[in-house]
Amino acid sequence: MTPPVTTTPCMLLVLSENWTLTGGRADLPKAVRWAREAEDAGFDAVMVSEHIVLGPDAGADGIMGNPRDYALPGNQDPYTPWPNSLLLLAAIASVTERLRLAAAAVLAPLRHPLLMARELGTLDLISEGRLLVQPTVSWSRDEYDALGVPFGRRGRLLDEHLEVWAKAWGPSPISHDSEHYPFRDVYFEPKAYRPEGPRLWFGGQRLHGPVLRRLVRYGHGFHPLGRPTPQDMQLLKDAMTAADRDVTDLEMIGGTQAVFPDDRSTADIGAALASIPEQLAQGFTTFCIKPNQFIDDPDGVGAFCHDVMRRVAALTA
Repeated sequence: MTPPVTTTPCMLLVLSENWTLTGGRADLPKAVRWAREAEDAGFDAVMVSEHIVLGPDAGADGIMGNPRDYALPGNQDPYTPWPNSLLLLAAIASVTERLRLAAAAVLAPLRHPLLMARELGTLDLISEGRLLVQPTVSWSRDEYDALGVPFGRRGRLLDEHLEVWAKAWGPSPISHDSEHYPFRDVYFEPKAYRPEGPRLWFGGQRLHGPVLRRLVRYGHGFHPLGRPTPQDMQLLKDAMTAADRDVTDLEMIGGTQAVFPDDRSTADIGAALASIPEQLAQGFTTFCIKPNQFIDDPDGVGAFCHDVMRRVAALTA
């Protein structure tokens, strides 16, 4: 599936971190149901993020005041549930037909790249090309230490993942000479759905050197954490041009800003959606929204999705 080319907003439902709506254990099937309801309402995609484990550094900066807020580096309770994102997306793929599946914050350096490519390629095949992957290195030293992976090498490990994935989607046998993941003459079958593999998004808190380099070389989408500055956008445009690519080749993923009146209440959905026309004018086309920021009823997600689509249509008419 190619990135959307229309100026009509594409809405993405964030399914992680909705633990004020569901506890993240036996009621995980609710998240699968919400994905189906989002598709029925006209949403374009769903997103699931991951951690494998959390340590004390998860809450090193103090736990977020309102539990509906987004989990950020150092602001979450270490008991926060993080079910396996790819397994959850596979379940969602089985009950949906056109919904794109965004595996966000895939912590690639915590696995071997051939294993990661196998998991991603299989999910891409199951979903018939609907998979989007946002690989990253994350921020938690405790998580790396628990899995025996050197935290200081995580950037280089991610770069090698991207190199190996690109080889895995091509003809077998493949070989890779490196310090971390050397192998020779392995046959990787079956491939992903597309010859070039799943669509890759990149983003983060800053558009710094490594993120920009990976985005320009491998990226199909730019998903910043927060609003990028005009300087960031110009930097991206110049880097894409220098690589003989057009910035319009990238799907631009924006978001909605929830403002909570206090630590117990939900945010106003109308105010959160109000910035979409401005972001559309800046070139963003896909917008993330997390339902528990705006509703407290786990059985009301379908109606919420329909309401969001009605409001967005009115904003952009």
